[in-house]
Amino acid sequence: MDKIIGRDNEKAIFKQLLTSNQAEFLVVYGRRRVGKTFAIRQYFQSAFVMECAGSNQEDTVVQLFNFNKELGRYAGEDFKKPMAESWAEAFANLTDYLYTIEKKDGKMVIFIDEMPWLDTHKSGFIPALDYFWNQHGSKMDNLLLIVCGSAASWIQKNLINAQGGLYNRVTKRIHLQPFTLNETEQFCISKNLKFTRYQITQLYMAMGGIPFYLKELEQGKSVSQLIDQICFKTGGLLTNEFTPLYHSLFHNAENHLKIVETLANFPYGMTRKELVEKSGLSDGGTLNRTIDNLIDSGFIIEIVPFGKKVKDKVYRIIDLYSIFYLKFIKGNVTNRGNVWESLASHSNYSSWSGYAFENVCLLHLDQIHKKLGISGVYTEISSWRYKGDLDMEGSQVDLVIDRKDGIVHLCEAKFSSKEYLLTKEYTAKLRKRRAIFEYATKTKKSVVSSLITTYPAIKNAYYLEEIHSEIEMGDLF
Repeated sequence: MDKIIGRDNEKAIFKQLLTSNQAEFLVVYGRRRVGKTFAIRQYFQSAFVMECAGSNQEDTVVQLFNFNKELGRYAGEDFKKPMAESWAEAFANLTDYLYTIEKKDGKMVIFIDEMPWLDTHKSGFIPALDYFWNQHGSKMDNLLLIVCGSAASWIQKNLINAQGGLYNRVTKRIHLQPFTLNETEQFCISKNLKFTRYQITQLYMAMGGIPFYLKELEQGKSVSQLIDQICFKTGGLLTNEFTPLYHSLFHNAENHLKIVETLANFPYGMTRKELVEKSGLSDGGTLNRTIDNLIDSGFIIEIVPFGKKVKDKVYRIIDLYSIFYLKFIKGNVTNRGNVWESLASHSNYSSWSGYAFENVCLLHLDQIHKKLGISGVYTEISSWRYKGDLDMEGSQVDLVIDRKDGIVHLCEAKFSSKEYLLTKEYTAKLRKRRAIFEYATKTKKSVVSSLITTYPAIKNAYYLEEIHSEIEMGDLF
């Protein structure tokens, strides 16, 4: 348990389930490499009475063989059962084994990892699981069944939103998210890595808060050297992670990749119509499912623009590694050194860093709310675009916080290596943008400008004139 970095909410749920007096069915899902298996094993392994895992793209015969072998290891030589040839037999054997265990103290924990991979075509896995849980597992007060998977769409369809015998059977669910900046900092401290918060933010913008990626960080190297080594050096972990990542999560991942690659060219979002036109994909049910898969897995988000209806929503890529790969890594993997240092000197670095920092902010909205003192206030997060008319020029805001208590924050994120200085010209731009927003939306709420900065902005006369509130990088931690 002590080896689990952060994950305070998840550990509280784990503790609750381990001490409950009824049968529990926990589903843990989240993108590949996010640390699901590690967290479960670290917390529960001493209570395991059975653990097995699905194998990617293996047929039913192989999956059953692996399940049988793992059950045999846990049950021991005295538990004599013929090798199961179907999932119905396999779960029947598991049931018989559970009834032989005299475990009076604490929970018996069964852990089935990567369950979606066990459900091969016409395997009968779901009906067998259904029968096992409803007929036996749910009646064992000291049983905790933990199932885990990276394929969020399968988890949603077959377990969380199941329509058959498993309807409403899951007692707890955890969608494990990437590390926050705070957890990433804790991870670096645990590895004795001496990084400033600015450096941690730089790393986060390139690879996100994925624990498996962060394990590649080493002592004694600069952020630039590490990004070079991990992302651009031939054989580096993230040089060839992009395509396999999507294929490991989704069947027929070509459509998922096409959407992500298209959105990467329009970082501030696209409507569904624009996405269809630019991607070349057909509109319809397949596109719906593909978009839902990507949202469920945390690769893209949907945002309803301020003052618009749900049908007007835009889709935006939010996965930091995917953005970084498509912007910089793709086509730049080499045995030469200092690739990232060279790329970071180009003009497109500035546009990427600003956009990436905005995405970091979107991933830390709770922290922003806390800094603004509105954690208990209902808010809606949106963006805003105005094309302009004869009376007023066009404008846009990429992060709008609309508060129920009558205030709208027009947020401006600025990623810089030093204190940010508001000039007379830029202050005039923010003031004009606020006026255009009030004119175009006809809102009756109080509209204010808020800054999100890496380092504190210099509070000169222009700052005091226009800025209502400021969120600093440290607040995101």
